[in-house]
Amino acid sequence: MGEAQHESGEGSPRDYEHRFACATDAGLGRETLQYLLCNTPTFVQVVELVTSRGPLASSKAARIVALAHDLADCGAAHAFSITDNVGGYPKIAPEALGVRLREAGRQVIVHLSCKDLNRNALESRAWTLVSMGFENVLAISGDYPVAGYRGRAAPVFDVDSVALLEMLGELGRELLAPPAKGKAPVLPEAHLFPGAAVSPFKYREDELLPQYLKLGAKVNAGAGFFITQTGYDARKWHELLVYVARRGWQAPVLASVYVLTPGVTRHFAKGLVPGISISAALLAEAEKQGASPDKGKRFFHELAAKQIAIARGLGFRGAYLSGTLKAEEYCDIFATADSYAPEDWRVFARELQYAQGGGFYLFEPDPVTGLNAPDLNRAYAESLTRAARQRAQGKVEPIYRFNRAVHDSYFDDDAWGFGLGRSLYGRADGHGKTMAVLHALEQAAKIPLFDCRDCGDCSLPEIAYLCPESQCAKNQRNGPCGGSHDGTCEVGSKQCIWVRAYSRLKPYGEEGRMLERPTTVKNGDLQGTSSWANRFLGRDHAGKGASS
Repeated sequence: MGEAQHESGEGSPRDYEHRFACATDAGLGRETLQYLLCNTPTFVQVVELVTSRGPLASSKAARIVALAHDLADCGAAHAFSITDNVGGYPKIAPEALGVRLREAGRQVIVHLSCKDLNRNALESRAWTLVSMGFENVLAISGDYPVAGYRGRAAPVFDVDSVALLEMLGELGRELLAPPAKGKAPVLPEAHLFPGAAVSPFKYREDELLPQYLKLGAKVNAGAGFFITQTGYDARKWHELLVYVARRGWQAPVLASVYVLTPGVTRHFAKGLVPGISISAALLAEAEKQGASPDKGKRFFHELAAKQIAIARGLGFRGAYLSGTLKAEEYCDIFATADSYAPEDWRVFARELQYAQGGGFYLFEPDPVTGLNAPDLNRAYAESLTRAARQRAQGKVEPIYRFNRAVHDSYFDDDAWGFGLGRSLYGRADGHGKTMAVLHALEQAAKIPLFDCRDCGDCSLPEIAYLCPESQCAKNQRNGPCGGSHDGTCEVGSKQCIWVRAYSRLKPYGEEGRMLERPTTVKNGDLQGTSSWANRFLGRDHAGKGASS
């Protein structure tokens, strides 16, 4: 098996489990989102609703409820997706709005994000959603908090979207936190259909491939469906579907379509919305259309309808429509998409390629369709050869080579020095002064080298010796969030640690497997303790805490 084949997803060293594969189930209600996606050929239409600040009784919240009912009545939406403090601003919880829609028989996707809640609060909220009758949950890491009461709120990010997906899958199967005394109670089964986000609109290899690798981690963690990030490049949409097909994943994917205006396009182009990229060509077109008598309304509505037609033609299982529109405008866009001839999408796909100049694509272009050929990008495939990797190793940072050597000699389970470390810390365990000296020596090395925050449950070996506690604003331990732009974190101006990790691992042929491991969940009990002791004595997530 060649290296290029491995990277494209064929023959990876460990197959994913597909814990929430979209299998048919005769017991599902015929109007549920899961049944529509998994058991029918229906092209599912979802409309996003953004909650407001203030009580549900407010006039703005009432308008959102009325909008949803009007959309359902006109047949435009099979389901409604309700955001959770979108943009990082405090708003009413999505279930408060969702319960009104459920009472009217509407299908609802409730967003559940990690930015504001720790794992206990997430489990509590998940059980609340189950108790309220919600089934569809979109598990996301979430946008970094922006503003709240008396300033910016402190972000939580106790777990990430991958760990949250696993938690949702384990509800009702095991008690997540064992009781202090007695046997664990038997919990009722939780019927949830969890979804996740995926971001194909990245135009650097070291930014795109980690997104696809995290997609695999989410499949393994139990995601039953996916929704793409917003973008305006049909070739990127197609690239995602080709990648998913090559991996053999069955989870359905919905294409996200945001209805632009000139003002929104300018806002996106400034990078003010994490993860959304607007090319110079699309910005120029928006400015041109904005000068028209209708300020570009017709153009942008037709653009959205064409995107829906492209999504249907490419094989997406549905479209996820969002924007600031009236009910009749949503209905008109879906109706316009339905009015196109079956093959019109091929023409639209050639038109809708507002790509970043010189951007990276995983596959070669297809000159006939304007989309992707089945072959890997030639330059990329060449970079996977043994000779290319050996050349790249000569450019690896010396500190990274040093860290690899130390880990391979002492901290790997099979290392010759691992037994020595286990013996040393085993004898020191329980002797406070000795352990304090060893801990001080550890920090004397790790603070200057890694800006260590003494979490006690170290993920350095899993992220190419980059500390997620100090160098990732969201403490993402299971792959990158989708908020980076051109390799840079959405918070501040630091390079994304997963971009850096990918670049460090690739010369050694290890980048394709960097997330093919058990999901990492930090144990807060270990904060302020020796991570070396916890590693040698099997106390950290790599030991007894690792989940399969």
